[in-house]
Amino acid sequence: MVQITGLNIYPVKSCRGIALSQARLTETGFEHDREWLVITPEGRFLTQRERPQLAQIETALSDGQLVLRKPNGADLSLPLNLTGPELEVTIWRDKAAAFDAGDAAATWLTEHLGKPARLVRFDKRHKRASNMQWTGGVEALTQFADGYPWLLISQGSLEELNRRMTTPLPMNRFRPNIVVDGLPPFGEDSVDEFVAGDVRLKVVKPCDRCVITTTDQITGERNSDEPLKALKEFRFDRNLRGVLFGQNMILTGGVGKELKVGQQFEVTAGTSKASIG
Repeated sequence: MVQITGLNIYPVKSCRGIALSQARLTETGFEHDREWLVITPEGRFLTQRERPQLAQIETALSDGQLVLRKPNGADLSLPLNLTGPELEVTIWRDKAAAFDAGDAAATWLTEHLGKPARLVRFDKRHKRASNMQWTGGVEALTQFADGYPWLLISQGSLEELNRRMTTPLPMNRFRPNIVVDGLPPFGEDSVDEFVAGDVRLKVVKPCDRCVITTTDQITGERNSDEPLKALKEFRFDRNLRGVLFGQNMILTGGVGKELKVGQQFEVTAGTSKASIG
């Protein structure tokens, strides 16, 4: 039996996530997931890779507002339906349409990060599609996620990784949208679809991990090269030239439905897309 044990959204890319008891599925991911983005003044995306202190910014959704909190200073509140000056931003090799959140938000972020930054919201009148080479030609939409609308990790995979390290790490280091239990370690690698009623989530690409996994998701500190060191010993993919942990997924059925913690998935077997060893 495969059961959902965790659901998370990250309203602002690379800021702290929100654990939910239930989450609504949209065409671009869970509702409000990675809908906002921190950028340079030139319009290029910023993440914990360059600014680990983004992990210190808490996010909340309340009364139609996105609320951001930092360790020192006043909260920042913005309408969830914010519009404003239109601009084009760069995320990896993609260009995406966005609304600028204004100078007050930019000042708030700049003070925390110590370098100029601005906040933008995804413009849903435009599309950003995942790489069709991995989605099998399916147009799978996302907002400001790195490349795919959902990331799933099994509890068994984390337990196996922690078994290989001196100091165990929490699941939040890996920033999944969905956590499941009931699979063997890295069993998600060999699943084709996770199915719950009308909801069908298809596994499309292993997630190759970066320095963000070495960042404490509360303090923003980096005190070790783990878990990347441990993963390199047994999860290095020669084709992707990186270490793998978790699976990216797209939705093939169930837009508008909800997933709930405690809900069960049926799984269909697939062929692992990893090239480990």
